[in-house]
Amino acid sequence: MIQVPRDDRSVIGQWWWTVDRWSLGAILAIMAFGVMLTLAASPPAAERIGADSFMFAKRQFIFLPMALMVMLAISLASPRHIRRLALLVFCGSVVLLAATFIIGVEIKGARRWISVPGLSSLQPSEFAKPSLAVISAWLLAQSRTERRAPGYFLSTLLVGGVLGLLIMQPDLGMSVVVAAVWGVQLFVVGLPMWVAGFGAIGAGGALVGAYFMFNHVRSRFDRFLDPSSGDNYQVNTSLEAFMNGSLFGRGPGEGTVKAQLPDAHTDFVMAVAGEEFGLVVCLLILGLFAFVTLRSMSRASKETSLFITLAATGLAVQFGLQAAINMASTIQLIPAKGMTLPFISYGGSSALAMAICVGMMLSLTREHAGLREAV
Repeated sequence: MIQVPRDDRSVIGQWWWTVDRWSLGAILAIMAFGVMLTLAASPPAAERIGADSFMFAKRQFIFLPMALMVMLAISLASPRHIRRLALLVFCGSVVLLAATFIIGVEIKGARRWISVPGLSSLQPSEFAKPSLAVISAWLLAQSRTERRAPGYFLSTLLVGGVLGLLIMQPDLGMSVVVAAVWGVQLFVVGLPMWVAGFGAIGAGGALVGAYFMFNHVRSRFDRFLDPSSGDNYQVNTSLEAFMNGSLFGRGPGEGTVKAQLPDAHTDFVMAVAGEEFGLVVCLLILGLFAFVTLRSMSRASKETSLFITLAATGLAVQFGLQAAINMASTIQLIPAKGMTLPFISYGGSSALAMAICVGMMLSLTREHAGLREAV
């Protein structure tokens, strides 16, 4: 048990007594599940490519401690420093997003990754999401508090530009997350109902347009609505794994789905959890994500600074929505979408980007963050 006196005025002491320790504990528990499931799911994936059985596990055991240190370091920052960090990360990620069309690696028909020695590949859009949420929150807050500030226009311009780059890759799932986070921020800041209605109609029209424009989107929706219309091997195998796991699972190392699913260590890692550890552990993981998301949104709603409320809410929604999309697609509640489960799926850029997201969220939801903003 960490013992820090309440009158400790050091940076660490002030951080310990102001940070949301319950959310921090839940995030550490999620990372612990990530370690356990990486050991369970990654060896067959490594063996399929002729590598050492624990190659992915060894890499993830480097990524996760790095992510933890990044998260804790960012959580020490003030709201003013969070804004500056978000601006730096956003500018860098947008440059790299544009670079994917020139030097990007094409995987399954999409250019979303840049090859980086040591990381295997880097997905710039992962870093654009949290930084855009913070910058958009600042612009919207400025527009609300200073009526002449063009915050709404600039926020729309930035979000529209990022969405354009994502659609060109193409990456519909990431586009949905970015648009949803921005929509929640607009709802929180307060918009006329007619504007919200037009926004909802526009979002629906965009999804219909994506269905007709992109073959892979149409294929996934068709297979979701009519499973017999195409190959549903991964989803069907995932559902079978959950049924085999039942309530308490087959036991650690006893599952077979990890040897059958190509993406068992990334997009379908919950199938491994369901088969080996059962429904109870899956519900526990789900509960941890829900707890962090809802608790962070609750703390954000109590802040006096509109910027902090908007930014923390956007980051919390992003964290929870990404987890929800991953889990829902694993059990066929929505069309299949390749999206990692935060801190649990294998991936260096995903872990580091989510560490930035959660670190910012922890910083902004610290007690009396509004007072720190004014300093």
